[in-house]
Amino acid sequence: MEKRGLEKDLEEGGVDTNKNEEEKGEKEKEFEKDGVMVTEKHSQREFKVSKIQTLNLTNPLRINVIEGATHYQASTRAGLTPPSSQLSLNRATPQQSSMMSLNSRAYTNRISLFVFILHLVAVIGLVCYCGYKAVKEFVNTGSALQRKEKRILSLWFPQVECSLVLSIGLAFAWQKAVRVWPGFMIQFILWSTFATSMAAGILLVCIQKPSTTGVGVVLIGFAIGNGLYACWVSRRVPFTAIVLKKSLEPVLQFHDLNQPTYWMLGLGFMWISIWVLAVIGALNFYFPPLVIVALVFSLAWTAEVLRNVANLTVSRVISLYYLRGMQSSTQFCFQRAMSRNLGSACLGSFFVPAIEALRIIARGLNLLEGEDEFMFSCAHCCLRVMESIFRYGNGWAFVQIATYGKGFVRASQDTWGMFERQGMEPIVDSDIISSLCFLTGVCSGSICVLAMGSWTYAVHRSFTATVSLMAFFIGYLLTRIAMALPHACVSCYYVCYAENPKNILFNEIIPDRINLLKSGRDVIAPTPRVPVPRRFNT
Repeated sequence: MEKRGLEKDLEEGGVDTNKNEEEKGEKEKEFEKDGVMVTEKHSQREFKVSKIQTLNLTNPLRINVIEGATHYQASTRAGLTPPSSQLSLNRATPQQSSMMSLNSRAYTNRISLFVFILHLVAVIGLVCYCGYKAVKEFVNTGSALQRKEKRILSLWFPQVECSLVLSIGLAFAWQKAVRVWPGFMIQFILWSTFATSMAAGILLVCIQKPSTTGVGVVLIGFAIGNGLYACWVSRRVPFTAIVLKKSLEPVLQFHDLNQPTYWMLGLGFMWISIWVLAVIGALNFYFPPLVIVALVFSLAWTAEVLRNVANLTVSRVISLYYLRGMQSSTQFCFQRAMSRNLGSACLGSFFVPAIEALRIIARGLNLLEGEDEFMFSCAHCCLRVMESIFRYGNGWAFVQIATYGKGFVRASQDTWGMFERQGMEPIVDSDIISSLCFLTGVCSGSICVLAMGSWTYAVHRSFTATVSLMAFFIGYLLTRIAMALPHACVSCYYVCYAENPKNILFNEIIPDRINLLKSGRDVIAPTPRVPVPRRFNT
């Protein structure tokens, strides 16, 4: 009798025995609820359990719902009276509450969503009107504007459209290469960006026109700074390669994980194609420079939203795999990112690039050495302000937004609080994955400048600067969308570890790194933080 009772408990606990299904008197049903594969067992002899209680330890990708029944039967056989909290299966346990919070129905940051949709409607109207003006003047025979439109369309419109095709190809190539050779690609990205941006800058300077010379000097200055940055972070590359390789391992479990990125790239390609035509029409509109600047900022915000939609989709799939062992539906996660979490994507896309840029500037000022105490006091004050703002808005928040449906500000606070509790601030501060994703965009933009700038210089020199800027902008934006997948995987690895460091899916990479940094055995270039420079510590 004891042996049969033990076998019965093992069957109900998710452990397979050699008993026949008819002898067990149980029915097993699998269904997908909110994008998660759930296993539900109904016992004819006992009672039905319909609440999610725990994960099956023998199969982390399947959720069993019978722990409460097993515990209840074991207590009854032992002659113990189960507590009332165990008898009432309708009461939410902490674990059940956390599971329920994974499927939040609330729309996050609805005001930001409304503002973005309003902006999108206005921009679509402006783009349609400008496009109509361009086509109208083009077909209006015998006018000076028609000759101007034909001249623009024939001399630089083909180059811009070709830069779109080239950018799409580069975007796919970068992401594939990072997934296949993560360790090698880190060094390759750092130094290829230096080489391509330097070459693009030299090309534009050699054209010897004021407009191209200015753009070329900017690219050469960026290349020099990129070379110094590559030397400065060289000690961080081995650890970054290990984390990148480890964080990309779950991608193999989800064969359709790249589909949202493809959809976003397709939308970006179509929108930019129409947007370029609107720029031509804006030349015949009131205040052409202001209209073109407004169109540029709108395109930047829209492309960033597309990137973060892909980021949220990948973050939800990977984070649920880490935290709950769930085999989530990529399509369902994509639908959530496009609907319930779109407001947070809009808000984060607007503020995170500006916050991170200002934070980098503040840290750069603190890296300088000098004798002017007033200047360093101001730099320290700016850094303190940016560190405070960073707690309320950072790119790490997208993991919590995707997983639990939190608002952008709350997710930023909770995520940074977890990093502080685990002592991970030095690690996340020294992370260079976001910089690598940025540099891949710059590298693609520089390649587009080399190709399309040379073409335009051979056709009509006066359009070289305009075409080069547009080609760089398009190449950068599309590549950034494609790099959302590796960036999201690394973010999930850090954030999910901070939430549950004892998860068996994580190894000792982060704890070993923390111990090395605390012991001083790992010497790296320090990242400036709130403490004042050592010159003024005394």
